[in-house]
Formats: sequence, C-alpha cells, structure tokens
Amino acid sequence: MGNYKNAAGEEVRVAKAQRNQVTLHWHSLDQLIRPDHPARYVWKYVESLDLSAFYLDIHAVAGGVGRDAVDPKILLALWILATLEGVASARRLAELCTRDFAYLWLCGEVTVNRDLLNDFRSRHPQALDALMTETIGVLLQHDLVSLDCVAQDGMRVRASAGKSSFRRQSTLADHLRIAREHVAQMRQEDDDDQGGRSRQEAARQRAAEGRIARLEQAIEAGKQLESERQKQSRNENKEVRSSTTDGEARVMKMADGGYRPAYNVQFATTAHTRIIVGVDVVNRGGDSGQMRPMVERLAGDFQRLPQQYLVDGGFSSRDDTTHLEQLGVQVYAPLKSEQKLLDKGENPYARRAGDTDEYYAYRQRMKSPAAKELYKLRASTAEFANAGCRNRGLQRFLVRGQAKARIIAVWQALAHNLQRIVHHGWLPTLLTR
Repeated sequence: MGNYKNAAGEEVRVAKAQRNQVTLHWHSLDQLIRPDHPARYVWKYVESLDLSAFYLDIHAVAGGVGRDAVDPKILLALWILATLEGVASARRLAELCTRDFAYLWLCGEVTVNRDLLNDFRSRHPQALDALMTETIGVLLQHDLVSLDCVAQDGMRVRASAGKSSFRRQSTLADHLRIAREHVAQMRQEDDDDQGGRSRQEAARQRAAEGRIARLEQAIEAGKQLESERQKQSRNENKEVRSSTTDGEARVMKMADGGYRPAYNVQFATTAHTRIIVGVDVVNRGGDSGQMRPMVERLAGDFQRLPQQYLVDGGFSSRDDTTHLEQLGVQVYAPLKSEQKLLDKGENPYARRAGDTDEYYAYRQRMKSPAAKELYKLRASTAEFANAGCRNRGLQRFLVRGQAKARIIAVWQALAHNLQRIVHHGWLPTLLTR
C-alpha cells in the first residue's frame, strides 16, 4: 500500500502502531482502576465478612509442603463482581482474570483457572447462606432494614436441559441398562490393558459414569413426580417424563407463554429497602404453597417474623394463608376472582364454605382501602428484585440440579444486596462492626 493523501492532495503523516517495541510501564495494579470502581467496594465488603468456614477444607498449612491455596477472599470477590456484571460462566470469568484490570486487581497477581472457579462457586452452600444471613443480621441490628413488611415472588429460570431430553420411565430404564453395560465394558478393557489408560480414555469413562448418575436421578425424579400426582389425586393420562440431563428440572410455562424446562426461583424482599432476605428454588411451576416454607426460613434465620406479607394471587392458598395468620403474619394478596364477583354484584369478602377464621379475617382485611394501598408496594418490591437478577444475567442456569440452581440464586442475592447496601450508603456500617 502506498502513502495516503488528504482531500487537498497532500501526503499525510499518522502515528502507526509499534507492537515489537519493548517498554517499561511503572504502574501498580492499584493504579489501573479508578478509586470508585465497584471492585473496590466488593473487596471491602468481602474483607468485612467472617469467612472462616471457607478455610476449613484447605490442606496447605504453615510449615507443610505443596502449593499455597488461593485465598477464598479472592474467589468470593471474583464471583460477586462477576455476578454484578452478569458473568455466569467460569470459563468467561477465568478469561477476564487474565485481561480485565478490575479482575486482575482482585486477583492481585494470584493465578486462577476455570476449574478452581467452578468448584468454588458451588462447594460452600451453607457458608454462602451464612454470609447472606450475617450481612442482613447486621443491617437488622442497626435498624437499617426491617422485616415488618416483606414481599415474595417467584420467577421461572430456564434449566440446563432441553425439552428433547425428557424421556418416559421405561425409556430411561433402557438407557440406564445400556449405559451400565458400556461402563462395565470400559472397565474390563481397562483391566486388560496393562499399559494403563490415557487421559482421554479416563475422561470418557468419567463422562459415562456421570451419565449413569444423571439417568438414575431422572428415574428417581420420575418416581417422586408420580407419587406427588397420586397424593394430589391427579388422574393424568400423560406418562411421567424426566430429563436425562437434569432430572430435577420440570417443564414450566414461561413468561413468554412458551413451555420449557425450568426452575422456580423464590425471593423474599423487604418492602422499603428492597433487600433480599430469603432465597429458595423449587421445581414446581406454580407459587401456591411457597409462602409457608419461606416464612419458616425467615423465622429460623432471623428469629423474627414479618408482620405484613405481600404476595400475588398465585400464592394465597387457604392452608398457607391460614398458617401465616395463625403465626401473626398478615397476608396481603388479591382475592380470587375479586373483580368478577364485584361485577356480578356478589360480595367476594363474605365468608365462604371451607374458610377458616383466619382466612375470613384475610378476606375482610383485603376489603379495606388501606390494605389495597399497602399491596401496591408488592410490584415495586418483588418485581424490582426479579428484574435486577434478570439484568445480571439470570436468564438460564448453567448448572444442573436443584441444589446448584439455588446456590446460583444465593450468589444473585448477595450481589443484589451489596448493590442496595452501597446505594443506601450502609457499607461503612458493615466495615466498622
């Protein structure tokens, strides 16, 4: 290519890239990110926590041999920042740790890899729950957060399974038999081979054994689903099907009207400060029956009960509402077919057959304008938390199984709450406790 000229016909001069020049850059990692970067408050938050539970399974000890373990503080901070930025893949996070200044700053010259990050994310479910409870407990202690008014809502998140992976119980049994025969054959070949297995062969055997475990889980999940149908006296002609890739996932109706394998993520959120105080993941498409477990979880974690509980109409079953009212928790939810009954000239607030005293009191409460006004807080509370998780990439689980899906939901709650803490200016309170 020749020299370029401008519009006046004059030869131009430009600064060209020089990529083979050796230079020295006198910068510390601390100078590479701005003072108000989110990575800094993530690190301050992590340093304020009691992380002793994360160190219990570390085998590298003072005076011993072997490589030092990566500090759990670094791994925890990396995943919180990644969750805040919508990064859900361990492979993607490991890549960012090699070229993004914020993640390099958190690593502090410590090398991490995909397998380490992936393992850490799901290895400490109880410790993650404790971190969330500890943080909320400090906020409650300083009267920054109140459980007086709490809203609960569920959102369906696509599971790591395809619709085509669902099979009948008889088909699953055939696949399991074939898979076991295949693994037995691989083990026999391994015994006959005196030279040992290659890494590729070992990986293939682990994959085959993993398939057996998933098929066994799918068969067990199918039995549980059939048992649930019988308990609920549901006489459905369809034969029970389970996924060969994620046996605990269920096909659910999604927000767009389609049906896909998913989990139902449940969040309980404080009404005025929008802090997530409760997390659960279930494999039921409906929200009915989910109030009681969440309230019991809140009572166990914080030794106190909400006074007002805001939910949409899908939650307000007679049994759950009665139970919460007996505990002293006032339920605020729209009555079933309330407007239709009013249009017909009927009274939806009158006592009906099957109503307990507590459920009748709930009906009477929802008649008042004050109750309807308070209920308006539900959308701006529960939907706010759901929307935040969607914006942070919670569109589809990249892990399999209900337990691991819940861990991802807890990571989302930790990231969400940290954002709210910073927004309200409460981080100094956590740092000085």
